[in-house]
Amino acid sequence: MLADYLKHILAAEFEASQVKDIIRNRSKETIEKAKEDGEKSVATTLARAEAEIEELKKASDRKTMEAAAELASSTANRLATMRARAEKRLDTVAERIYERIVNV
Repeated sequence: MLADYLKHILAAEFEASQVKDIIRNRSKETIEKAKEDGEKSVATTLARAEAEIEELKKASDRKTMEAAAELASSTANRLATMRARAEKRLDTVAERIYERIVNV
């Protein structure tokens, strides 16, 4: 009878050991799967972020080019206005110089 109890105890311990091994293996598999999923998620997020950065750079470059073109246009307009004023003043100054030379 004691021998039967020992056999049952040993069988239960063996079965418990097997259950522990199964649980340990499944836990390792679950952890590995979670790591793989996490790495994929990080890679996907990183790729998406890099693509978004590229789009933002392109948008920034477009805005910069538009601002530069607007500044160049504005500068050209101001230059033309200044040149017209200078040429008008030059004509006036030339007439005054001529009058002074003639009247001297």
